[in-house]
Amino acid sequence: MPSSAEPMSNVLETDICILGGGIAGLWLNARLRDLGYSTLLVERGALGGGQSGKSQGIIHGGTKYALHGKLTPAAEAIAGMPDRWRSCLDGKGELDLQNVRLLSAHHYLWSPGSLLTNMAGFFASKALRGRVDLVKGADLPKVFDNPRFKGKVYRLAELVLDVPDVIRRLAELAGDSLVVGSLPQVERRPDGSIDSIGIGEHLIKAQRYVMTAGEGNEGLLQSWGVEQPAMQRRPLQMVLVKGADLPPLYAHCLGNSPKPRLTVTTHPCADGQWCWYLGGELAEQGVGLTPDALIARARSELSELLPWIDLSSCQWTTLPVNRAEPAQSGLVRPDTAYLQAVHNVLVSWPTKLALAPDLSDQALAELERQSIKPMLDQPDAQLPRPRLATPVWDICFP
Repeated sequence: MPSSAEPMSNVLETDICILGGGIAGLWLNARLRDLGYSTLLVERGALGGGQSGKSQGIIHGGTKYALHGKLTPAAEAIAGMPDRWRSCLDGKGELDLQNVRLLSAHHYLWSPGSLLTNMAGFFASKALRGRVDLVKGADLPKVFDNPRFKGKVYRLAELVLDVPDVIRRLAELAGDSLVVGSLPQVERRPDGSIDSIGIGEHLIKAQRYVMTAGEGNEGLLQSWGVEQPAMQRRPLQMVLVKGADLPPLYAHCLGNSPKPRLTVTTHPCADGQWCWYLGGELAEQGVGLTPDALIARARSELSELLPWIDLSSCQWTTLPVNRAEPAQSGLVRPDTAYLQAVHNVLVSWPTKLALAPDLSDQALAELERQSIKPMLDQPDAQLPRPRLATPVWDICFP
């Protein structure tokens, strides 16, 4: 109960309070509301303004984790995600995403030269049946329809979404549950659990609190006074190329290592132009480079891999991105979405955009295990609602 110093009008009671308005928090919020829980989701900035909005939008099926010729735990963990997202896009899944913009029904994998024989055999193997198909002729993406292209192209059972549009739809599904709080204050009980979250003049009290703030989880955990679970950052420096006539390209380029040499996605800009968003090893190895040096490397890569594409009139820039994850030994990539119950809090990192539905499954299972049922009506927060984040390609190229 609030003390006498806390007027009742300033206390908002809800079943679940979610901290962080990226894909993970918004997806869980929509699932909880469908199940009858009252929720308040607190976003300190703009919805999708962190790691979600800097994503390439690829709903991975794990193929890129199998580029060294065997299936890994990461590849197996994520294998079912494309079908799950597709069912939502078709209006048949756990959330209705029917009007969300699909940038590409497939992601592709291309080799600039002759693909190693053992990799070709692996891609044709039973292990990847239905996930990887060789494409030729009229089925080739138009960007490769050039006599100078001598490589192979594989179509992956993966899709690419317009992430800002996913955020928009999930915000619609949130109804009146979204509130903006620039500096949420964690109020701690003597036993270490969370008593409330302070948002300006208001206190939010909930049966359970869920941290889905990505990199922001670190500050929330520090504010709460909790050291475990710890967080790690794996940095990238992405490259953005903007032009009016860029052809659509959604593909990994196969190199000599187990990771994609280059991953390219194509995104619509507000002015009608297009942006190639470049990740993969280029972005991982570019972390220590100046933007100019990385742009020079990206220009060199693209002129070698796609020499028939004229990029002479394009604009170029870079964007640093931190992938926030639960700490692993040796800064390796976690294989699955992560969720841990600590007192009356669920601390989570989805680790990949594609795994947001899996993270929600884990959260719902944990609430059921703890016998947390819908009890309270939706509070009338009457607090400002967070805005949708501006897409990064429109920020980087104002």
